[in-house]
This record gives sequence, C-alpha cells and structure tokens, in this order.
Amino acid sequence: MKLFKTYFIIVIGAFLMALNIHFFLTPNNLALGGTSGAAIVLAEIINLPVGALMLALDASLFLLGLILIGPAFGIRSVIATLILNGFVWGMESFFPVHQPISPDVLVQVVIGTLLGAVGVAMIFYQEASAGGTGVLAQVLHRYINVELGTAVLLSDVLIVLASAFLFGLQTGLYAFFGLILKGLLVDKSIQFFNERKEVVIISEKSEDIRGFIIHELHKGATVHSARGGFSEDDKEVITTILERKDFSKLKTYIQATDKEAFITVHSMHEIWGRNFRSFA
Repeated sequence: MKLFKTYFIIVIGAFLMALNIHFFLTPNNLALGGTSGAAIVLAEIINLPVGALMLALDASLFLLGLILIGPAFGIRSVIATLILNGFVWGMESFFPVHQPISPDVLVQVVIGTLLGAVGVAMIFYQEASAGGTGVLAQVLHRYINVELGTAVLLSDVLIVLASAFLFGLQTGLYAFFGLILKGLLVDKSIQFFNERKEVVIISEKSEDIRGFIIHELHKGATVHSARGGFSEDDKEVITTILERKDFSKLKTYIQATDKEAFITVHSMHEIWGRNFRSFA
C-alpha cells in the first residue's frame, strides 16, 4: 500500500507537470529551463514533437550521469521521468494544441508554473526527480566544482537565452519571469509537503495524552520534567512531532480530555534523524 501511494503521488505530480508543458509552455514557446525548455527550443529547430525530444534529452542525461557519476539515480527518478515523457507525448498525440489557449501570456505563465511547481514538489516529496538538467548540474558540480544551485541556474538561464534568441525578446522575458516564479513556487510547495508540527504539551492528563500519541497515533514523544515559575508545581512536558492529520487528531483528543491543557505548536520544514530524513 505504501509503494502504491508513492507511485500514485509520482503519477499525479508528473501529470501536473505535463499539463503545464503541453497546454501552457509549448504553445507560447516558453522555455523555462530543464529538458522541457530545451525540447521546446529544439522543436523549433528540428521540427520534432516536444515529448520525443524530452525523452531523448533525459535518456542522454541519465546515460551521461551513469558514466560520469555512477549509479546514483534511483529507480523512482527513472520511472518518474518516463511517466512525465509519456504524458507529454500522449497529450501531443491525443490532445494537440496548435495555439495558446488564451491571449494573456502572463496569466498562462502564472497558472502553468503553479501546476508544474506543485507537480515537481510532489515528486521530490517521494525522494525522486523527473530528470531534467539537474543531472547535468551534478556533473558540473563534480568535475568543475560549481555549486549545484549555480549549475542548475546556469543551465536554465542558457535555455531561456536561447528561447529569447529564437522566439523574440518578449517571449524570453516571459520565460525568465516564469523561471524565477518556478523556483519560488517549487520551494514553497516542497515546504508545504514537508511541513510537520512540533507540539509541546503541558497537562494534568499528560499520561493519557502520552498514551494516545504512542498507542493511537503510533508516534514517538519526549517527556521531561519542568517546574512552574509562579506555582512552583512540578509538571510533565510532552514534546512530539506530527504530520498535519495526526496533529488534528491530537488536538481533538486534548480538547476532549483536558480543556486546561497548555499547548504550543511550531511549524517544522526540515527534520533530520531517526524516523525522519536520513543523514546518509
């Protein structure tokens, strides 16, 4: 079931990315970097479908990565890349779009980039990627000692410049705006999917609440002693980290168990260590 959920999320993420590429980027000649942007530029030169060019570029980059870096690319990334290319190719075959769906390019940039950014974040959330120039960035990082972020930005900017040369300055400016917006939205989307709640609880019913966290939510908790500054009473403080749905269940339980409980909640976007993201 967990494996099914993982690949279901990857499929949905790839579908959202494909919607952006096929209905918003390609008809407007908006090359926002990545292999999709490079494919849009190349399609103007050699007159081949964008989906076919994406598949060829991604396959070439994966092969380059395997030769120069080694087998550091997981099966999920390969599958995500194939699904994305398949969706784009299928949409081109069954739902061809020969002109922009709206005369307002800016609106299309914003909506399309939002869809694509959420799709990218969903795939990243499953510890995979949909190919792209990130592989090239890793090669540059290893052999030329260029920072990964700089390498990705450099390759994307070169693609945007190529689109400006081929399609005109205005299209290039829209593409550059979309590239910046994509970076911001991907970061925000990843933060949304990775967000956890650190919950600190002080309650007279701490034993019941601790039992609910461990036995009902199946989550860990840290318990430490504290003393009230005013009352000087000894208190038990519970700290736990939960996903949104589990936090909602805990909050409902505490409201029904101890209305006088004191709770503080902090949003956590990155957690490393046991039961969370591995350092390896």
